[in-house]
Amino acid sequence: MIEEKQHVFYLTTVHTSYWFRVTAHGQLEHLYFGPRQIPQDPAAVAFKHTAQLGSTVAYDESDVSYSLDTLPQEYAGFGRGDFRDSPLIVKMADGTYVSDFVYEKYRIVAGVVPSPTLPYGKASASEADTLIVTLKDQVQDITLTLEYTVFPATDVISRRTTLHNHTEQTLVIDKIMSAQWDMPNLDYQVHSFSGGWASEAHHHVQPVEDGTIVLNSLTGASSNRQNPGFLVGEKAATEDTGWAYGVNLFYSGNHESRIQRNNQDFLRIMTGINSQGFHWQLAPNSDFETPSAVLTFSDAGFNGVSHHFHQFVNNHVVPAYFQQRERPVVYNNWEATFFNFNDKKLFELAKQAKDLGVELFVIDDGWFGTRNDDTQGLGDYDVNPKKFRHGLRDFVTQVNALGLQVGLWFEPEMVNEKSRLYADHPDWAVRVPGRQPVLGRHQLVLDLTRPEVRDYIVDNVSRTIDETGISYVKWDMNRHLTDMYSAALTEQAEFNHRYILGLYDVLRRIFNPRPNILLETCSSGGNRFDLGMMTFGPQIWTSDDTDPIERLDIQQGLSYLYPLSTISAHVSSAPHQQTLRDTPLSTRGNVASFGVLGYEMDLNLLTPIERAEIRDQTEFYKKHRALLQFGQFSRHFGRRPGQFLWQVQRGDQAIAGFFQQHVPASPTYDRLPVTGLVANTLYTMDSKPQRLMIDRFGELLKHVTPVKLDPHGRIMTTASRHLSLPDAQEHYVGTGALLATGVLLVNQFMGSGYNKQVRMLGDYGSTLYVIQPAAEAHDD
Repeated sequence: MIEEKQHVFYLTTVHTSYWFRVTAHGQLEHLYFGPRQIPQDPAAVAFKHTAQLGSTVAYDESDVSYSLDTLPQEYAGFGRGDFRDSPLIVKMADGTYVSDFVYEKYRIVAGVVPSPTLPYGKASASEADTLIVTLKDQVQDITLTLEYTVFPATDVISRRTTLHNHTEQTLVIDKIMSAQWDMPNLDYQVHSFSGGWASEAHHHVQPVEDGTIVLNSLTGASSNRQNPGFLVGEKAATEDTGWAYGVNLFYSGNHESRIQRNNQDFLRIMTGINSQGFHWQLAPNSDFETPSAVLTFSDAGFNGVSHHFHQFVNNHVVPAYFQQRERPVVYNNWEATFFNFNDKKLFELAKQAKDLGVELFVIDDGWFGTRNDDTQGLGDYDVNPKKFRHGLRDFVTQVNALGLQVGLWFEPEMVNEKSRLYADHPDWAVRVPGRQPVLGRHQLVLDLTRPEVRDYIVDNVSRTIDETGISYVKWDMNRHLTDMYSAALTEQAEFNHRYILGLYDVLRRIFNPRPNILLETCSSGGNRFDLGMMTFGPQIWTSDDTDPIERLDIQQGLSYLYPLSTISAHVSSAPHQQTLRDTPLSTRGNVASFGVLGYEMDLNLLTPIERAEIRDQTEFYKKHRALLQFGQFSRHFGRRPGQFLWQVQRGDQAIAGFFQQHVPASPTYDRLPVTGLVANTLYTMDSKPQRLMIDRFGELLKHVTPVKLDPHGRIMTTASRHLSLPDAQEHYVGTGALLATGVLLVNQFMGSGYNKQVRMLGDYGSTLYVIQPAAEAHDD
């Protein structure tokens, strides 16, 4: 809901309110962003301009207490007395950088205003409203449009800024943020999600102190170094209590967010395209549109912010065809075969995958051209006849006959110097004339700013999809942008943004006409885990690290911003390729179940007991898939470091997960709360049965077997392939109110032997629990 009363704008969602007004001097003053209020006189929450602060510059000599440096603004100009970071730096038609935008007009439209080139949240006219406020520079014929789209049901407001050049001179934009607002500091801290390859999205907390916190990416992608999304919360806020704000960006390129505290203890928060190395020539009578930013607030802590973002992504971001549509269980051949495969080898894997409960078989890198290693073949699309003797279409048909869908891996933005494409079009590769380019994974980047390059990718990927009959595409990008140059551009500082615009053009042209193709985007793991990519594909390869203990940090970090339905998670072999850590198969399955489940291992090496465990995992997952992918996800506080307590709830059903990275000797009790259920309804809570592989116990088996056996001998080696021990089976009954207080779980192993009433978790152990109304209880 959007209302305007006496130049005060009231933006209202189900649980929040966002207010700002036009001041007597024409600036937009931010007033309030917090729990929902009825529209009213905002004087109680407005900053008071009753005293002149020394060393400030008065905006108007007739009103000396009014200074832009102390005014909480919605979008500040530059060079008129506000000495905080500005969201907009533009070289004006007169050669100066001074800007002074004041209010001109507004209008309200139903629904969302579409963008022709950039991703954005979509909604019907009944699901959203948009406020469009126009500001005009006091001297130059330049206007600034601020768009606020309110998605009431999800408690999200999106903001977008457009600069319009009505002059006959070319302007130069050095910086233009998507959104900015100023608010009082309530002892806030910044929660960011950063890392690197195989260690993405780790949760970092830093206090907001005098100065500026900068969160950014310069890799050419949204990057694993710093996700575009972040949170700002009270120091005392928890997962379930306290004020917290969430900010994210519909953008897949270089981004920048700044959180600045001034000496009056106000915060200025802004986000948008990274201004480093960005210079945009804005021609006469043309516009520049920023990516959309999304904002939310919750007084129910960080879980409250996450719930808003999750609902928004599932209902307004991912492609319409996949909204609330269950994702299939996949098998990817990469860790089983790497480049060394043929159709016969893959078909044997496909038959085994089908037997294990998999629904979609993914052929990874190496199916095309001379792609027998990562030094060659990228850019070419002809199917390798030595690997697929009768063609890829024939193989897809055979696998479809097994009852499996088929998917393909692509890396369309890249080219190897050892490829037919590079031999024919070396000028299509991104490189600076006269400089030796630097390579990443032996590859160069194709220049997506050029229309002929985009046409080549669109034609070849589209043709491959249509001719082979695949239903899934994994779109990878395995290196960052360097040597940014294009012969098609006159201003090379526009390259990074024009590259992203080119990428969006390519994705739009391939997948909009094929809405039922499941696109999983990827960039060497999580280098492009962002809202922009989610508008084209509903799930993202989260990380190349499939070690579940590492994935606990990675997936939990992402969960603050993105729903489980977007988090692609695979079960792999242990010891894991990324860490050499040996983890239980049960934990690998349990962690991956909080996301889009898949498998990536050599199925030929599985023992009979491991096959049985995987069949149980896929059966359980498919039974509860709608809940695990689209339920409301919450994080709870673990009593010990390294404990992760996850919960997903939908209606009167819930699944809770207990995970631990390490366990001390003689551990204390474990407590697992289950929240969000009906207070007076009676529920059952049952642990998911899981196997304890006996080879994990080594010679400790002597404590539970009547005879001493060599743990490395033939008897135990054979037994470990076929037999397992059951972990403790737990059953509880209680009302929703009681379960919310925290269930005390049965004891963990304390060094005194095995029995069926002890959870034998150890390091890297985990358990899932199914919660349902007592009247509907049944075995899972």
